[in-house]
Amino acid sequence: MELTVEQVAGLIGGSVKGDGNATINRLEKIEEATEGSIAFLANPKYTNYIYTTGASAVIVKSDFEPEKEIKSSLIKVADPYGAFAQLLEAYEQMTAKVKVGIENPSFQDESATIGSDCYLGAFSYVGQNAKIGDNVKIYPNVYIGDNAEVGDNTILFSGVKVYADCKIGKHCKIHSGVVIGSDGFGFAPQEDGTYKSIPQTGNVIIEDHVDIGANTTIDCATMGSTIIKSGVKLDNLVQVAHNVELGKNTVIASQAGISGSAKIGENCQIGGQAGITGHLNMANKTIIGPQAGVPKTIKEEGKVWFGSPIMEHREFLKMSIILRNLPQLIERVKQLEKKS
Repeated sequence: MELTVEQVAGLIGGSVKGDGNATINRLEKIEEATEGSIAFLANPKYTNYIYTTGASAVIVKSDFEPEKEIKSSLIKVADPYGAFAQLLEAYEQMTAKVKVGIENPSFQDESATIGSDCYLGAFSYVGQNAKIGDNVKIYPNVYIGDNAEVGDNTILFSGVKVYADCKIGKHCKIHSGVVIGSDGFGFAPQEDGTYKSIPQTGNVIIEDHVDIGANTTIDCATMGSTIIKSGVKLDNLVQVAHNVELGKNTVIASQAGISGSAKIGENCQIGGQAGITGHLNMANKTIIGPQAGVPKTIKEEGKVWFGSPIMEHREFLKMSIILRNLPQLIERVKQLEKKS
């Protein structure tokens, strides 16, 4: 890839300040960038690097004004991070080798439907009556069970397992090691202390534009469907239990766990290692901090929660200050007791 600064600006809807004819052939971090590369500045903590970077161009916020001389050309946009993500996507499309065709050995049942321009890697398996859309990329060692569906332009990387009857929408990206449709954790305690397995007869439905990180697991429903709505983004190592529903555009960071039948609203953000109790509802635009424990339904939209069990963010900060000062307070109490 080689583009001028002006061409890059046109691609991301920015305006150029500096040399628009300088050529760009790669993307680099602002602190490590060299001539011929493009970087971006979104976090104020990295502002000092813009005066020392070797990048030929830097994407910055529209209102950015340098305090001293800058060697790089600037591309001004409303959202530098979003613009750089857009540029990365374009770069990926320009440089990616498009895989098409069926490698051997692999297996596709005669009853399966496979769309045009698909790629099925070696040792992949497509079961009975499965439906694979157009331009789907199925990498080696992927398993797609009977009656499963994969929508157009979806990518399943090596080692993904899609159990029978599960449905994946269009433009999804499923990373290695993901398991979709494994049994939910359903066991009934018996009088003799043993547990009886409860059949998990449902499936998983994943809508369009969903990204799922490596080694994440999404359990099938006991009855009905576990539902991942469009635009959801799941990090690596996330556990989604049976009959959970994740609302549109919700994002969940690594090692978080959502217990059975929880209903998470739209545009929620859940931090790493957070735990969500089953059978609760979470309002739209809720933010849950890392390692938080959520034992109750959250009814009000747009609130920020931290701690285990959770409390509102402002209250959590107050509690943190009190805990930090607790040893000093205890010492003062001891001194007062000695005087009394």
